[in-house]
Amino acid sequence: MAHPTAPRLLLAALATSLAACFGADSRAGFLQLIDRSRVPLAPETQPAVEKNGLVQIAFSFAAEATQRVPGLLVKPAAPANVRRPAVISLHGTGGNKEGQVTLLRQFASAGFVGVAIDGRYHGTRSKAGKGSADYLDAILRAYRGNGEHPFYYDTVWDIVRLLDYLGTRDDIDPRRIGVIGFSKGGTEAYLAAAVDPRIAAVVSCIGVQSFRWALEHDSWQSRIGTIQAAFDAAAKETGVPRPDATFVREFYARVLPGVIDRFDGPAMLPLIAPRPLLVINGDSDPRTPVPGVELCTTAARTAYTAANAADNFQLIVQPKTGHKVNPDSLATARAWLARHLRP
Repeated sequence: MAHPTAPRLLLAALATSLAACFGADSRAGFLQLIDRSRVPLAPETQPAVEKNGLVQIAFSFAAEATQRVPGLLVKPAAPANVRRPAVISLHGTGGNKEGQVTLLRQFASAGFVGVAIDGRYHGTRSKAGKGSADYLDAILRAYRGNGEHPFYYDTVWDIVRLLDYLGTRDDIDPRRIGVIGFSKGGTEAYLAAAVDPRIAAVVSCIGVQSFRWALEHDSWQSRIGTIQAAFDAAAKETGVPRPDATFVREFYARVLPGVIDRFDGPAMLPLIAPRPLLVINGDSDPRTPVPGVELCTTAARTAYTAANAADNFQLIVQPKTGHKVNPDSLATARAWLARHLRP
């Protein structure tokens, strides 16, 4: 009979091996993949709206020649002319920046500047102004080979450019910028933190995952389900009547190149060390299955331990919880960011 610790030892060995195989190459390769010409930011802001001691400002900037990113910023009204830490909040599939306003206000009430943007083909960057129909259409076009990567990757570039923009503002301390993301936004949060050291702390909620593990253990269906219409259309165009893991690999290779190897969670999470990282997941979340999450977090723990920063990493697995973030976990996330960014 196998020793009860054998599976954990094997998991640790596999996670360490995956992280070692890619390492800094993952950061360089990902940046090369998403790189665009850094056009002038050309920022625009709308008049501030003050209510209940908080100021809300709508803004936008150019992420690339054909893409302007709309955002919202909420901060304390007083004292003015103070550089504060900022937290960027990233929405999930079908969401938008307005859906983050309650959280932005909570951060602002705690002394932060709260910031949210619309992801690619979401919110005001879509024809409908809501939902994910344009996002799904864009993913199908990416499968056909138009050069875009709207499924996670292009929004990471927008976050990189958002950091450029926030660095120009006199009300934000560029050394104290954190990111929290939910589902799709949780994946974008850890990818952005892995490749951009300007992110000082990160919380990934129900977004950390090993795409490779899911493929190898027939657990890919729920993740694909978030973009089902695009996936089904791609399979139909390719003449695949019953898509299986083999087709998922081909699909990912076109729309998320590298996501099952050098850009997978076990390769990317260690790149965040030693900066503070909190991972939140449900114990029964089918989109981010716990064994795949543990593969990622085991690799992360190894990196944090090697950097003498073990206390800067934490994993919360919410009991009896699927694909959602419980109120107590969200409160822990806010406290985590406050502890490390010091508003």
